[in-house]
Amino acid sequence: MLVSLLLGSYFAWPSQVVADVIEHFNGSALTDPKLDVALFNIRIPRVVIVVLVGMALSVAGASYQGMFKNPLVSPDILGASAGASFGACLAMLMNLGNAFIQSFAFIGGLIAVGLVMLINRVVRGDALLGLILGGILVGTLFSSGTSIIKLVADADDKLPAITFWLMGSFAGAENDDVLPLLIPMGIGFALVLCQSWNLNVMSFGEDEAKSLGLNTSLTRTLVIIGATLLTASSIAVAGIIGWIGLVVPHLTRALVGPNYVALLPTTMLTGAIFLLVVDNFARLVYSVEIPIGLLTSILGVPFFIVIYRRNLRGW
Repeated sequence: MLVSLLLGSYFAWPSQVVADVIEHFNGSALTDPKLDVALFNIRIPRVVIVVLVGMALSVAGASYQGMFKNPLVSPDILGASAGASFGACLAMLMNLGNAFIQSFAFIGGLIAVGLVMLINRVVRGDALLGLILGGILVGTLFSSGTSIIKLVADADDKLPAITFWLMGSFAGAENDDVLPLLIPMGIGFALVLCQSWNLNVMSFGEDEAKSLGLNTSLTRTLVIIGATLLTASSIAVAGIIGWIGLVVPHLTRALVGPNYVALLPTTMLTGAIFLLVVDNFARLVYSVEIPIGLLTSILGVPFFIVIYRRNLRGW
């Protein structure tokens, strides 16, 4: 985080950052007003949001992989990404402000997962299979809605904004975005982390977990709600950032093993570091900031190949 605060078009040494922070909170005269603006209006809120999003997407991916017993599952399996994309694009089409875009995206993600759970209740059968099929159906529905919005959007103004948002970026991160992000993410982290022992049991399978006395339906519902809050709030503030929830849990699992009591907290740390590094590349490697969703996709492809090969041998 300190390195991210130092790097940028306006470079600062660690001593300058420390001095400016002290001056800012003491209310004394600022030695470098430009550095103060760069730190407190741009870099600090961006770094905090990047850390939160990296933690959220990674934990959501790890919890879904444990619940579905599938190493190739990602946070958008239940349609949260498609629903959030539709909500944000709808707000852009209506020419609403940034706060409404984030609100619509968050609500869209929650509605999508709610529909998946409703379909799973209506269609009797295997619970996990019903969730996956419901996610495919709802994701396809909302993706089609997003395509319709792009079709009718103004090609000179709204369509470029929609396209850029769908690529994922932290360029618009502001101080006002931090507090609204903390509330749903705090609830999501609490719900998922409290189910870490139960996720260990769920990894043995549905029948085995029930035979051990676990209420699998309650555990599944709490994990889905928590992971949905994490995924939807991340997408609402940063757009679509793929592969983090797929790649990072596997990196962490190689370090600490499959025990979710240790895996989830370590995944949070690893996800924050990973996304911070990628974000620094996105804003520094070229004169124009590269959408971070593109970089995570490029990095995710070779990792996916490795994961697929290991999955053939049994994870």
